[in-house]
Amino acid sequence: MKGLVIIPTYNEIENIEAITRAVLDLPYDFHILIVDDNSPDGTGEIADRLAAADNRIHVLHREKKEGLGPAYIAGFQWGLAHDEYDILFEMDADFSHRPEYLHDFMKAIGDSDLVLGSRYISGVNVVSWPLGRLLISFFANRYSQIVTGLPVRDATGGFKCFRRKVLESIDLSKVKSTGYAFQIEMSMRAAARGFTIKEIPIIFYDRTKGTSKMSFHIAREAALMVWKLRLLKMFGKL
Repeated sequence: MKGLVIIPTYNEIENIEAITRAVLDLPYDFHILIVDDNSPDGTGEIADRLAAADNRIHVLHREKKEGLGPAYIAGFQWGLAHDEYDILFEMDADFSHRPEYLHDFMKAIGDSDLVLGSRYISGVNVVSWPLGRLLISFFANRYSQIVTGLPVRDATGGFKCFRRKVLESIDLSKVKSTGYAFQIEMSMRAAARGFTIKEIPIIFYDRTKGTSKMSFHIAREAALMVWKLRLLKMFGKL
């Protein structure tokens, strides 16, 4: 299967070259799409230089920072416009998602439609997070599971692999979440269409370079969006 690894960036100049090299060094037929939200630190320029040197790297420039969801939607739309890709990945640029786990994703996607890298399926596997942030993330996932009924332990994780048919079945123009709620929404829309979802264990490492994009606004959106998604599910509108 040919895969497109979508990596959204905003001020990732310290990470982008190393992460692309690590992904492309793996023994798979992967291309990378860097979706840059007009990073003021020059990430987009570095991405263009990488793409000019390797035809497996592509760059999508966006005018402004609008959040994780819109960046991924733009990436999905780009990937679906190119018939060559069978599977599409979501992956962070900062090495919190380690490229070596892509081996496990490739095994799991063989008999699944959507694979999620889970921090909480086998205990709590997060490295270097402050205790407060870890507790917020852990209980936020339990909260979303209870409210939405989505049968996954890590609904807010952003290390994912979709079969092309999953994304083709979803009207991406109706996906409005911008932050971590986007991850919950995409999984719920996939589940509502009867696609199989599998979680695989990963260890999540906090970034060592660059700045986290987490904010109160992102957390609040996720807390409120799960109720909207529950209502959409109840009325068959997902």
